[in-house]
Amino acid sequence: MKIPVASALLLFLFLNNSFGQNDDREQILSQRELSNHALRAFDEELNATFSTDDALITTGAGTLISGKKELMKYIQESSGARMYWIRTPDEVLVNSKTRLAWETGTWKGYVEGLDEPVVGGKYSAQWTKASGTWLIQSQLFVTLPNEE
Repeated sequence: MKIPVASALLLFLFLNNSFGQNDDREQILSQRELSNHALRAFDEELNATFSTDDALITTGAGTLISGKKELMKYIQESSGARMYWIRTPDEVLVNSKTRLAWETGTWKGYVEGLDEPVVGGKYSAQWTKASGTWLIQSQLFVTLPNEE
């Protein structure tokens, strides 16, 4: 059975786009995992490399932070016990045409030296590939009661 050229081309484009989206999704998940490791190691400089210079972050308490320099300052000037945050993605959707992606999941905050989270909730992130590498452009964290 012969497949018409137009149908074959459409199938190729669909499969190529699907595989491209999966590849992009895997790149984002890898970046997220590396970012989590940087946070766990309290390496704010390394963690900052996963964001655009003008990234916007809304903390779980509602504080809006504009830019990765301000985020580093916010973390360095925080009082109390040192904490790190682990984000666990539930979903990553990629728009290859706009080179933007949506990530959503749960986050947990840990005090240095403790194995149990002390805070957590839901988060969403917007990623951009404008520079050729997937970087976080915006993140929103919402602190929610522990339902466990």
